[in-house]
Amino acid sequence: MDYNTEKVDDFALALLFLTSFEEYGAMRAWKGMDWDVLNRLHEKGYILDSKNKNKSVAFTEEGYKRSQELFEKYFGLELTEMTE
Repeated sequence: MDYNTEKVDDFALALLFLTSFEEYGAMRAWKGMDWDVLNRLHEKGYILDSKNKNKSVAFTEEGYKRSQELFEKYFGLELTEMTE
């Protein structure tokens, strides 16, 4: 199946924010995602290399910020939803 990998990568990065946590001063997220997606996010500089035995992946500073922005963009509550 053909699909827009840029959109998939944006949504995957946004969802990584959902499972993010801080560990030893670094922001990390559980890496239960498609390996091709994680590899592309690594190539774009958003996460550190995911090819290790860890069950989580470390964000770069830029990657964590971008993941939060994308999460808020795609899944954040609109002002009207917050007042309902």
